[in-house]
This record gives sequence, structure tokens and C-alpha cells, in this order.
Amino acid sequence: MALIHEESAVKSILFLGMLLAAALPVAVAAAAPAQPAATRGCHLPGVEEALRCLTLPVPVEPGKPATLNLHVTIAPALRQGARPDPLFVLAGGPGEAGSDVLPLLSNAFKRVRATRDIVFVDQRGTGLSGKLDCPSDRDDDTRMSDADADAALRRCIAAAKVPFAAYTTAAAARDIDAVRRALGVDRINLWGGSYGTRLAQAVARAYPATVRALVLDAVAAPDQVIPAGGRDSQAALDALFAQCAADAACARAYPDLRAEFDALVRKLDGGPLQLTLPDPRTARDVGVTMTSARLLDTVRNMLYSPADARRLPFLVHSASAGRWQPFVARRNLAADFAGDGAPATLLHLAVVCAEDMPRFTPALAASDASPLTRSLADRLRGMCRLMNVPAVPASPPTRIAAPALLLSGALDPVTPPHRARAAAGHMDHAQLLTAPNVGHGVSQLGCAPRLLRAFLDRPDAKVDGACLNEIPAPTFQLGSAGPQP
Repeated sequence: MALIHEESAVKSILFLGMLLAAALPVAVAAAAPAQPAATRGCHLPGVEEALRCLTLPVPVEPGKPATLNLHVTIAPALRQGARPDPLFVLAGGPGEAGSDVLPLLSNAFKRVRATRDIVFVDQRGTGLSGKLDCPSDRDDDTRMSDADADAALRRCIAAAKVPFAAYTTAAAARDIDAVRRALGVDRINLWGGSYGTRLAQAVARAYPATVRALVLDAVAAPDQVIPAGGRDSQAALDALFAQCAADAACARAYPDLRAEFDALVRKLDGGPLQLTLPDPRTARDVGVTMTSARLLDTVRNMLYSPADARRLPFLVHSASAGRWQPFVARRNLAADFAGDGAPATLLHLAVVCAEDMPRFTPALAASDASPLTRSLADRLRGMCRLMNVPAVPASPPTRIAAPALLLSGALDPVTPPHRARAAAGHMDHAQLLTAPNVGHGVSQLGCAPRLLRAFLDRPDAKVDGACLNEIPAPTFQLGSAGPQP
């Protein structure tokens, strides 16, 4: 599961991390697989080899004639005689596409692919499945005020001629089963990352006879609400400060780290800071506006990856001393590479506005208050009014009978281990593994690829995850030269 960096100012305001508490569809009978659909050879970014691709028309809304084309990428098993139950990959967000995470073939799924086809599905509204996005210009975004960025997003929403109510998690689950039938497969295994874990659980509940096993990485609990991530994010930041204080070199370099951070937040709460910094590409001075929301969004984003998070003390200390260049460079990092692979902003909003915001009650907001997420709810409420999607009724989650392997990073700021424990409470056969030094996403690290293969080969057997303890903690960055060796 790739780390999601900040995108442009327009996107980073509302792309809140990679999870969603979605209402789950009612179980329905599985349709029998049809004759396999024809696939074609294709080359996609992130993978050098030729893969197989399928374009599958599906109804935009059940019972209506309008269709959209789902994009499906198949990486065939490397050995002859592939097992009949492929692994379907469901990406995060919501807003990330299966074709965005194809590089996982070379790490997370390298062992599984020996004997199974790997099927990457671009969820409706993402990637090559009719991406619902807004145009963005990196140079304009870095100079926009928060109000300008919000206004640009509002214009984008107003200009979209899309039935946003048709882009729910339940609709995406129906699409997954349509792909299964198009490939002529009786049963499938599911791998979900972050929001993909919510979609995977929805598929398992709606089509239980078709799901053989689930691997859930960075697990979203059924009762989880996206904007209510303040306590988890704050806990991850507090843990980072404590780790720095316990590390002799970090404590010596940054003895007043928490106080410096708090002072920066207070300063920016008083008003935006206008900076003049050299553009790293042209060396010309450019104006940059730094606000408390942008500071906190960047900090929260960096907490997803421990390697990135351990650069934060250096960035905070530098900014506290008036040297903002390293922090601004990190904030703009993803925008330099943003393009077709950036998350689908409007799809993200369509799902969140229908399935999360109706459950984000004032009581929940009060109990979850944290500076790291305080600006999100008001902005989301305004955007959701423009999206104008009906609320998806919440319903108690039914039990999942298929064996499930749940992976968590102990340092995850958005889906920490207690979320996996909550999800496992609704499963008959769940194994929970935690990697102590890992953040958001475990599957591609250390021994995890081997554990995925072992579990999918024998889902009913116990998986020994002790080797996850061997994934080392990254070192802290103590100066401009980078992390310690």
C-alpha cells in the first residue's frame, strides 16, 4: 500500500487519508460465473511487463440503461496451472485506483503471484474507470489561499454532470462481483488496503458464497467515520514526540520539540504567514502562503509513514527558527509528481458525503477534537451541501464467515490496531497481526509478502507473525543531510 502524499492545495484540503466507514450492503445470492470475457494485452505505468486488461461495462444505476466502463488489470500467475481463486486488489482512498497501486506486484504480491492471478480493479470513479476529478495546476495551487482553493473545488463540483449518488461503496461492491463473473471465476480472495478494507468487507457481506479469504491491511472498522480521526492522529503525533524524547540524539538536537510545534500552530492560528522562497526548479523567488490548516494537514499526512514522520522534528525545528524551505518542500513533494495517478477528489467526496458525514454527529466531533483534524469537518460540510448526495442508511454489520488476516501498523495515525480489533469482532475466523514499527500499510514490508502467501495457501491455519517485529524503526533526521545512518 503506497503512502499517499499531499496533492495540490485543492486536493489536500479534502483528501483526508485513506479510509471510509461505509454502510454495508445486504447479502445477496451470487450469480453463476459466465463464459470468461476476452482480455487484451496492455502496458501500464509502474510495471515494465505486459499485463492483461479488461474493459467491463456496468450499469451506472441498477435497472437504468446508462453504463460506465470499469477498467480491470490482470497480472497472470507466474507458474503454469494457476489456482482457480485469484486475488482481487482493492485500493484505498476512497479515490485511489487499482491501476495506481500496480507497483505492489513487485513487493507485497510477489509471492502470492507465483500461483495466483492478481486482479487490480479500478473502482468506479477512479483511475481508468471514469475518474471523477478536478483540474489542478501545481504552481497555482501553491499560491492559493485556503478560500481560493475551496472556491476552485466548489466550481469543480458545480460543473460536474455526474450522478454522485451512484458512486457508493455498495455500488462498488456490485462492480467487484460483476468483474468476478466476467472473468468466469467461482470464488475470489480479497486484499484491501485502508478504504479498500471497507470495500472488501462490503463484498464479503454482500456476496459471502464467492469470497474464499480476505487480507485486510490498515483495517477500517465498521463504525469508523473519516473526519473523526483526531484522537488516532493525535496519539500518533504524541508517540512521535515521545520517541524523539527517548532517543538521545533526537532529544539533544530538538530538546523543545513539542513547545516549538505548539508555538508554530499558535502563530499560524493568528493569521497566515506570507513567505518568499526560491522555487526549487527555477531558483526564482515565489510567494507561498502558510496557514495552520496547511501545517497541520502536512503533519498528519507525514504520520502515515514512520520514515517520513521521523523527518518531522527537523522540519518543525527548522520552521520554528524561521527556515521554512524544508517544510514547504515536503508539503509540495507530491504535487511535483501529481498527475493521472492522483486520487479522485470528487469520488472521495461522493462516498464520504453519503456515508460518513451523516454519522459525524456533534457529540462525536466533540469527543474526537484535535488540532490535527479541526478544520476538516466544517469544510466537508460545506462541500457536501454542494455534492447534494442522499445519506446512505447505516445498518448493523452482519458477520463475515470467510477467514480473514488483519494487518496493522502500531504507529498508524488513521487505522491503528484498535480499529482492526473492532472489525474482527464481526468476523468468525479473524487473525490479527501487528507490526510495531510500521505505520499505514504493512503488506509490502519485511516478511509480510511471505505471510500473505502462507495465509492464502491455507486460510484456516495459524499464521506466525513474529517476524513482523523484525521490521526496524527508521532513524530520526537530525540535519539537512538526511536521516542518521
